[in-house]
Amino acid sequence: MKVKVESSRIVKPLYDAAAPAPEWMPLSVFDTATYDESIAIIYAFRPPNPPSAAMELGLARTLAVYREWAGRLGVGPDGRRSVLLSDAGARLDEAAVDAPLAAAAPFIIRRRPSPEVKRLHPSVDGAPAEEELLRVQVTRFSCGSMVLGVAAHHRVADGQATAGFLVAWGLATRRGGLLPAVGVPVRDRATRFVPRDPPLVEFPHRETEYKAPPPPAKIKSGVAGEDDDDDELGAAPAHDKIKMHKVHYTKDFVARLKSRASSGLPPSRRGRGYTTFESLVAHLWRAVTAARGLGAAATTTRVRIAVNGRARMRPPVPRDYFGNLVLWAFPRCDAGELVARPSHHAAELIHRAVAGIDDAYFRSFVDFASSGAVEAEGLVPTADAGEVVVCPDMEVDSWLGMSFYDLDFGGGCPLYFMPSYLAMEGTIFLVPSFLGDGSIDVYVPLFENHLEEFKKICYNIA
Repeated sequence: MKVKVESSRIVKPLYDAAAPAPEWMPLSVFDTATYDESIAIIYAFRPPNPPSAAMELGLARTLAVYREWAGRLGVGPDGRRSVLLSDAGARLDEAAVDAPLAAAAPFIIRRRPSPEVKRLHPSVDGAPAEEELLRVQVTRFSCGSMVLGVAAHHRVADGQATAGFLVAWGLATRRGGLLPAVGVPVRDRATRFVPRDPPLVEFPHRETEYKAPPPPAKIKSGVAGEDDDDDELGAAPAHDKIKMHKVHYTKDFVARLKSRASSGLPPSRRGRGYTTFESLVAHLWRAVTAARGLGAAATTTRVRIAVNGRARMRPPVPRDYFGNLVLWAFPRCDAGELVARPSHHAAELIHRAVAGIDDAYFRSFVDFASSGAVEAEGLVPTADAGEVVVCPDMEVDSWLGMSFYDLDFGGGCPLYFMPSYLAMEGTIFLVPSFLGDGSIDVYVPLFENHLEEFKKICYNIA
């Protein structure tokens, strides 16, 4: 697939009145605890698609509402990590492929996603923070189809907030650059999360959201007890051994997973079975652990699960809050026990861990992160984008229930939506299937020898 970038330009916010003055917006404690990198996603649209001028106008109008995406990361006058709301702009690239989308579909839709898809979005590798926080690439195919690749900095917004922005961009494009007065984002990250007086740190936030900075060390292969002679060369050799696979779980299969997991509940809980998420992650956790050959290993495995705080905090934070509002649950288990026991055991561990990330936990985190302990102890976030291998652990990013599929530039919702190719071993994405029938696509990057075993067992219900 040959992708030719034909133009690249900066799009600045377009206001109805005079542009507001530049200002520094401090990042919240949730922004600074998350990944310090851009995340790339890819959409595919059937024709008809809007002309570039309409999309650019819609983007400019939307940036006037979501000013952070047109700003730049830096350190504010108070010494805090902040976004300078300078209206410096977002980057828009236009590209073309001299072939129909069907020719590229194998790179996008097949079971083993290809690194080729990285040509369909701006690069996210090593982009300095002073560059654009939002970069998009519109790639048009000879059949009239369009692929939109978005690279958005995670410190600005989490998945739910980013999805809301993209839906607004589509709406502005459809309405000739006009956005309705209702449904504007809540942009009060600098003042919303105020620590309590006196603070009350009830939970251990060291080694959960924060950790001591690790000493320089060789990258491990990720296989228990095995070192790699290539480790001294850095992350590239590890990346070369990691392959991504896409698993498609039908609605019926997911229902059977839920039934199997929930059958182990005590009678008092039978009316409240495990959720789709709990059942599916339990299944994946056990399958990945077994595929890695850890079932007989004396090691602990855990799952890093992102938990959205909007509905968990009291009072609830508005759904359209723009920023990051995610912490993580860490269910853990002995690897041998996890594989040997039924799926309801893993589902219960996940259920309890996620339930524990409640309002008290979120408030405790705010108090700890605002206390000065992070700076005084030199702590760094455990959300580490440089961690190429997480074995024997697993990380799950669920995009189920988010509004990514609601993006519509005027020709209808996307034909397809997916994360970019991400060779980070053990970092798994859950995405609603493009079929729209309740099925789920799961993107699983593992070492190649582990992946072959995973493919043999990923449909086994136990």
